[in-house]
Amino acid sequence: MGPNQLELLAPARDADIGIEAINHGADAVYIGGPGFGARKSADNDVADIARLVDYAHRFHARIHVTLNTILRDDELEPARKLAYQLYEVGVDSLIIQDMGLLELDLPPIQLHASTQCDIRTPVKARFLQDAGLSQLVLARELTLEQIRAVRAATTVPLEFFIHGALCVAYSGQCFISEAHTGRSANRGECNQACRLPYEVRDAQGRIIAHDKHVLSMKDNDQSANLAALIEAGIQSFKIEGRYKDMGYVKNITAHYRQLLDGILEQRPELSRTSSGHSTFNFTPDPAQNFNRDATDYFVQGRQIDIGAFDSPKNPGRHIGWVTKINKDSVEIETDADTSLNNGDGLCYFDLHKELVGMAINTAEKLSPVNGAGRWRVVPKDPIAELRHLKVGTELNRNRDMNWQRLMDKKSAERRIDVRLRLADTPDGLALTLTDEDGCTATVPLAMAKEPAKDAARAEASLRENLGKLGTTIFTPVDIDLNLSQPWFVPASVVNNLRRAGIEALETARAEALQRLPRAVPVEPPVPYPEETLSYLANVFNHKARDFYAKHGVKLIDAAFEAHEEAGEVSLMITKHCVRFSLSLCPKQTRGVTGVHGTIKAEPLELVNGSERLKLVFDCKPCEMHVVGKLKRGVAQARAKALEQTMQSEVQAVPITFYRAKP
Repeated sequence: MGPNQLELLAPARDADIGIEAINHGADAVYIGGPGFGARKSADNDVADIARLVDYAHRFHARIHVTLNTILRDDELEPARKLAYQLYEVGVDSLIIQDMGLLELDLPPIQLHASTQCDIRTPVKARFLQDAGLSQLVLARELTLEQIRAVRAATTVPLEFFIHGALCVAYSGQCFISEAHTGRSANRGECNQACRLPYEVRDAQGRIIAHDKHVLSMKDNDQSANLAALIEAGIQSFKIEGRYKDMGYVKNITAHYRQLLDGILEQRPELSRTSSGHSTFNFTPDPAQNFNRDATDYFVQGRQIDIGAFDSPKNPGRHIGWVTKINKDSVEIETDADTSLNNGDGLCYFDLHKELVGMAINTAEKLSPVNGAGRWRVVPKDPIAELRHLKVGTELNRNRDMNWQRLMDKKSAERRIDVRLRLADTPDGLALTLTDEDGCTATVPLAMAKEPAKDAARAEASLRENLGKLGTTIFTPVDIDLNLSQPWFVPASVVNNLRRAGIEALETARAEALQRLPRAVPVEPPVPYPEETLSYLANVFNHKARDFYAKHGVKLIDAAFEAHEEAGEVSLMITKHCVRFSLSLCPKQTRGVTGVHGTIKAEPLELVNGSERLKLVFDCKPCEMHVVGKLKRGVAQARAKALEQTMQSEVQAVPITFYRAKP
C-alpha cells in the first residue's frame, strides 16, 4: 500500500460473503482459513479461499487470512504447512499474533500484526515493524493523539477498527474465558463473559449496581471520524465481523465505501488500493443491522456513555408506543410513514430494564388518527408471556423484514472503467482496451474491409456492439472509432472481437497485479522494548520464546494458557473503567466542594452467580484490571487431558509450555 492510499477492509465469514464485500466496495477482505484463526467457528477450507482470491484479484482487491491464535509446539508445523497452501492459492497476507511464526520457514507472504498483538505504544509498533510485520492493527482504545504518535514512529500502513462489536479488553489481554471454562480467547474460543450481567459491590459489600452488563460495550462507529483518522495516519479502515451475516457485510461495507469515496473526491492526492466503483440498489443504513447502540470509543478521548449496560442485545430503533392490548393482539401508534411487516421483530425494555422481544406473526394497518399511523399486530408469543407489556410502552424494531428481503437480493454491482479504441490496420482492424489502472490489451482482426452502405448506421452499430459489456466487470466510458471510413463489420464479428478484447484485458490485469512483498526484518535483531515478559505476552511455544530471546528478552514467562499462574492475576486489562461509568471516579470529583477527596479508587467486586471477579483500578494510566484466578476444575481437566494424551499411542506434544518458569 502506498503512503497516499486508503484501504477499506471488510470481514468475511465465508467466501460468498467475501465476494459480496468486494462487490459492495471493499478494497480488501479478511477471512479465516481452515484453522488457527481467532474466530474458531468461522473457518474456511483453502479451496473456498482460492475462489475468493480469484474474484478479488480481478479488481486488484486483496485477501488477508487470519492465522492469529497462539500456537502450541505441536501446531507450529501444521500452521507452517497451511501458510504455504494459502500462499500457493494467491492469498496476499497472513494476519498473525504468535511471534513463533516468524521463526519458521514460511513462504514469502506478507505478514500483518493482528489486533491480538495489543499495539498501543509507538515503541511496540516500531519493534513489530522492524521485526518484519508489514501492516499493524492498532488497539481500538487509542485516541487520535496516540495514533499520531504511532504514525510518527513507523512507516508501515496502520490499520484501525472503524465499525462493529467492541471487545472491552485490550485485545490479547483477556483470560477470563480460559480461567473459567478452559476456552481461550487467544485461541479463538472466547465465551464472552463480558456480555453477562453482574452485581457490582463496593469494598464494604454494598450493592451499587444490580444486574448490569458493566463490561459490555456499545458497538464501534467511526463514521464521523474518518477524515480525522486519515489525518492521524490510518490507511486501512477495518470493519469488525467475521461472525456476521451477509446483510451486515453488504450494508456496512457500502456505508463506509460511500463515506470514504466522499473524502477521496475532496482529496485528489489520496486514492483507493483497488479498482472499480460500486453502485448500490439500496441506501446503506448501519442502524438496520444488529447493534448495541453506537460509540466512537476513545478516539476523541474518554466518554462516559460507551457502555451497553442495560442489555448486550440489539435494542433496535424507535417505532412507536402501545395504545391498546387485546386478548391476542397489540395496537401500536407509529409515525405516519412507518410500515410494519409480518415477521418484523419488535422489542421493549421491561420494568427491570431487560430487553423483551416481540416477534410479529401478522401486522394489520388500521385507519390513521391525527396523522399518526396505527397498527394491530399479532405477536408470535402469547400476550401473557410478554413481560410488563402495558399501554404506553415504547417499542423499538430490531428486525425489519423489508430490509432483510432487500439484502437477500442482488444489491450492488462493481465495475471498472474502460476505454475502447477500434482502429484500422493494414490487415483489417484492431481493438485496444485501456482500463482505469492503465492496463492495456490489443486484439487484431484480420478481415477484408468493405465500405458500409449506410455510414451513420454502421458507426452506430459498431459503437453499440463494442459497448455491450454488461456481463463483464467493465463499463465503457469512451468508445473511439479511429477509422479511415466507416466499414461494414457484421455484429457477430464485432461481438467476438469485443469478447476477445475483454479476455485479453483480464489477462493483462492479472499480470499487472504484483504480490505484496514480504518485509525483511532489521539485522541485527532490534531489542524488544522490555527485558522481561510475563504471561501477558502470550508466549505459548518454544519458537515464540526463541523469537523474544533473539530480541534480547532475558526472562520469559509462559502464556496464561499454560496454567502456570495459579494465584490471582489480571484476567482482563481494559481502558474501560466501571468506576468512571458509574460516576465513582475520584478524578470526576475535582472541584466539587464537599465531595472531592472523599471518593477513593478502592477495588469493586463483580458477581454473577457463583462467579466473582475483583476490579482493581490503576489510575495513573487510567486502566482497570479484572482480577481472578484459574478455576481448579479447569486446571484439573487440562491435567487429565494431558495425562491421556501422554498415554495414547500418538504422542502429541503436551499442551503445557513450561513445567516451571524459566
